[in-house]
Amino acid sequence: MEKFIIKLIGTYLNVLSYVSGNYAANKALHIFSKPRKGKLKPKQISFLQSAKQEFLKYEDFNIATYHWKGHKTTILLVHGWESNATRWKNKIKHFIEEGFNIIALDAPAHGASGSELFNALLYSEFINVVAKKYQPEVIIGHSVGGMASVFFQQKHQLDSLRKMVLLGAPSEFETILKNYIKLLGYNKKIEKHLNKVILKKFGAVPSEFSTSKFSKDIEAEGLIIHDVKDMIIPYSDAKLIYRNFKNSKLISTEGFGHSLNDTSVTKNILEFLDK
Repeated sequence: MEKFIIKLIGTYLNVLSYVSGNYAANKALHIFSKPRKGKLKPKQISFLQSAKQEFLKYEDFNIATYHWKGHKTTILLVHGWESNATRWKNKIKHFIEEGFNIIALDAPAHGASGSELFNALLYSEFINVVAKKYQPEVIIGHSVGGMASVFFQQKHQLDSLRKMVLLGAPSEFETILKNYIKLLGYNKKIEKHLNKVILKKFGAVPSEFSTSKFSKDIEAEGLIIHDVKDMIIPYSDAKLIYRNFKNSKLISTEGFGHSLNDTSVTKNILEFLDK
């Protein structure tokens, strides 16, 4: 059923593109930017009540933040697409036991944060607001949260940041966009206009938004962890980021998938933080 709906949307916008390529591309970008899930469920809300909760502001958007106080290094946790701050639950337990000062946030259009739509650039500005308040020494980002964290640091260069952990992070936005275009079966007309719409909205073409390119400007020590059989973000993305992130280490896993939700991954992170 879901495949049928996806094909139907693609066909509809392809037809629409012959009336107005720009309008069809804007519709396509809206669909691409709107998460289908990621809002908080009752059990997740219960876990987050163990933290001090506060809303910060970026422009007109609320940023939901969660703070588990500790006496050691401040860590900022940045989740990925169609998720929320509770994705860190298992790791947070270990971090609290070690005495770390933990901050997590919900992305735009996720969890309890504002915005109807999501993109990594807006997310990077959410991260900047939170980072300016809490001055983390460490940022840990999962999936597109890792990409947004790199975008943030490349632009804002937070002085307090000493270490960055990227878990299953994508490298090239252009590749993500092309996969979306392929999934929906969009025609060349929509693809062409999508590039124009993105240039107009964000000031650069898709190929300019690159984790690997932006990581060249990051001085913090990096740890990249990626599963060799990740079915969401290919392992080749990790290798590309690693080649450009000059002060980084790459750890390859197998069998943990894109979530990397395993105690051995947490152990790798803790060892990296204790160095």
